[in-house]
Amino acid sequence: MTAEAKTDVPADLAGVPSLTLDERQLGDLELLLSGAFAPLTGFMGTADVAAVTERRTLADGTPWPIPVTLDIPAEADPAADRVLLSDPEGTPLALLDVAERGDLPAARPGRDAPDTWLTRLAGRVSALREPEHGPFRRLMLRPAQARAEFGDSPVLAYATRGPVHSRQIGQLRHLAGHLKARLLLLPLVAGPAEVVTRPESLIRAVLAAAASLPPGTVVIPVPLAARGPRSGVGPECEPLARALVAAAYGATHLMIEGPDAASLGTGASVLSGTSTVTFSGTSPGGGLTDTGGVTIPMLRVGDWAYDRVAEVWRPLALIEAGTERDDLSPGELGDLLDAGAEVPAWFTPPAVARELRRARPPRAERGFVLFLTGLSGSGKSTIARNLADILAERGDRKVTLLDGDLVRQLLSAGLTFSRADRDLNIVRIGFVAAEVARHGGIAICAPIAPYAAARAQVRRMVSEVGDFLLIHVATPIEVCEARDRKGLYAKARAGLIDQFTGISDPYEEPLDADLTIDTAAMTREQATESVLRLLTSGGWLSQAAG
Repeated sequence: MTAEAKTDVPADLAGVPSLTLDERQLGDLELLLSGAFAPLTGFMGTADVAAVTERRTLADGTPWPIPVTLDIPAEADPAADRVLLSDPEGTPLALLDVAERGDLPAARPGRDAPDTWLTRLAGRVSALREPEHGPFRRLMLRPAQARAEFGDSPVLAYATRGPVHSRQIGQLRHLAGHLKARLLLLPLVAGPAEVVTRPESLIRAVLAAAASLPPGTVVIPVPLAARGPRSGVGPECEPLARALVAAAYGATHLMIEGPDAASLGTGASVLSGTSTVTFSGTSPGGGLTDTGGVTIPMLRVGDWAYDRVAEVWRPLALIEAGTERDDLSPGELGDLLDAGAEVPAWFTPPAVARELRRARPPRAERGFVLFLTGLSGSGKSTIARNLADILAERGDRKVTLLDGDLVRQLLSAGLTFSRADRDLNIVRIGFVAAEVARHGGIAICAPIAPYAAARAQVRRMVSEVGDFLLIHVATPIEVCEARDRKGLYAKARAGLIDQFTGISDPYEEPLDADLTIDTAAMTREQATESVLRLLTSGGWLSQAAG
């Protein structure tokens, strides 16, 4: 049963350990507590996960499309039967009564075999308070509130991880008119959004598109996270999950297109045939239904194109051959925005185009991080200083150099050479760099950063707010050792320094570098120039200021 939120943490929970959830886990928790995931009352255990993976049902036979699990690093497991689930600010949102816990391997980037472990916690969750923070929280209605808003009227929903453009607007208007239905737009805001990346940017873009749809269109952001290959389900489960959530919020029909439609196989045209998915639920507190069954048709849209003669979007079959224009792909749209080019008016309404430009400014105006990695003595710090000096001379971008004594004193102080502390050091540098990029600046970092997982974590942080460019300074170790004026390599070989990268500790060479340079084969000036060429050719630096 869906729990009602309490205003304060009860006194008897004062000593219960707390676990901070990430964005995806917070989304799943919110959907569990709101009733959007009814009949689930908590995170799944082994039997339910196995049943979902094998036959798309819960262990009791209830149809269900996706696993809903709570997987945490093994070292973070509180090892308690009751755990408070908190948001990033440390506010407890719910109590988890742990009914089952188990270990599973976690693959690391760049490694064939995992060497870290996760703990899966399963059990019922009880709400302590409503989530209060996050952009557009006022729009995030509970399913019961949405159903009350719609009443008994037909509702056509469209759930999306990307902006809504003129083609979808035309299709939604067409289908809603045929069904005499109200429209419900569900921007899916757990995880990165197509083109615009950030969830708040996706919501703004969808709200802008809603202005071109019939009055009464409702926009409700939903924290439904995508499930990747490691979740054990196929691509067809994404549209099924969207249908599940859309039904919970009162939709009677769901429009699907593109990969979602393809993943369910071929079918008849949208108005003469549909795919129908049935879910069961028994949650009187806000689940899918009070009587135990929901059937929601998933409407496939046919092939549409832009009619250049009539200047409208319409079914391809109604357009004279040779006068049609295909849609822009997300990649093509991203390229236009990166270059600062105009987004065509036939593709998207002007209000949506404005939101796209706000969310994704041209590369020449966007913040980014240059992350140089390599062995000690490879020349990465010298190149980083050269780049910072040259960019400062240009004067057209704000530059921050995260290297040298200030980083060691302010970010790295107190850390050891253990794997955990070295990863923490890279994440600290990455956090500061991401904040520089968030505000449109350039951050240049030059740590050794020997581990692929830590570099990948920094890339993820930065990519939410700007661009991340990884430069591998791949100078051979024998050259680095010959340059070593401080004698660090000699001390490491003599056993006087433990865990020294390249000698007694590994360096995981990047497989995802945007540029690889070798300072044994080029001068300092040539190495610096190669990075500048990358920035100029990619549009991050303008030619005019050079």
